[in-house]
Amino acid sequence: MATDSIRIALDAMGGDHAPEMVLRGAEFALERYPGVQFLIFGEQSRIGPLLARLPRLSTTASVHHTSEMVLPDDKPSQALRASRQSSMRLAIDAVADGRADGVVSAGNTGALMAIAKFVLKTLPGIDRPAMATYFPTRRGESVMLDLGANIECDAENLVQFALLGDVFARTVLGRVEPTVGLLNVGSEDLKGNDAVRGAAARLRGGMTPIRFHGFVEGDDITAGTVDVVVTDGFTGNVALKTAEGAVKMFSESLRAAFSASLMARIGYLFARGALTKLRTRTDPRRYNGAMFLGLRGIAVKSHGAADAFGFANAIGVAVDMKRNGFLDKIRGELQRLNDAQPTPQSTASSAAL
Repeated sequence: MATDSIRIALDAMGGDHAPEMVLRGAEFALERYPGVQFLIFGEQSRIGPLLARLPRLSTTASVHHTSEMVLPDDKPSQALRASRQSSMRLAIDAVADGRADGVVSAGNTGALMAIAKFVLKTLPGIDRPAMATYFPTRRGESVMLDLGANIECDAENLVQFALLGDVFARTVLGRVEPTVGLLNVGSEDLKGNDAVRGAAARLRGGMTPIRFHGFVEGDDITAGTVDVVVTDGFTGNVALKTAEGAVKMFSESLRAAFSASLMARIGYLFARGALTKLRTRTDPRRYNGAMFLGLRGIAVKSHGAADAFGFANAIGVAVDMKRNGFLDKIRGELQRLNDAQPTPQSTASSAAL
């Protein structure tokens, strides 16, 4: 699908540096996707002057004034009930009524999840959407979910996340038979809480055609041991933020080391090319844009502290999902996976034999 037929709704008031970061991010995104159109929802008096300084964006964007916004500390239930005219809610509404192909917001994660689930609804067989994103590994890239949308999960939720991750790896990462692992505190069968052990029992029991690797530990994430890492939102968010912090600390330590002496600065000149490649490979802004998998529409969550470059990448995630027909593919793959699951009658017959 050509990008000139894609429309993305933006919550211009969400994020630590909104609305300027959102608008500049959209301007950057147009360099990669020159035909995309934007529906910008937010306070006209703040957006107008900024948009006037962005000539490329101003020709392809329409501004929809909203007098309300979802605050960072708003509870999801409060945002769902009392923020029907907020920039976040109206941007999601634009996807639901077909005016936009996807929505991108850097706002309150819990509120975005609650409103998106209420307005867009979940796909058949999915109770809760899960936040997923790419993760750089030694073997390439993997997908990890959930990253914070569901703090507490039961075994059924984790099994559904495994299904969604399997479909994502097939349709987006191009894996023919992706491997799936459950994040745990050890690889032994007796390790972990009831939810993790229950999900593992179901995945091992052949109730899905997923290639279940078993339990994986924290160091397996960046090792690329599996294509899909499944966990609850609490653990996933902690793991993600820990990885981001480790990359930042490593970068700062490396910079300090190369500026410590004249010889170190000379050494940097020789290593600059390799260091640039390393910095690009591990830059968390390149992986900004977590997808809510399991919804009937495209919704992408940007990091709240993202800069314009990071937000542009989040927009790119939404555009690529639409351009690649992700929703149609995920519906088809979920149906295929559901059809492949053995029925209780067939399971009972096999047990009898």
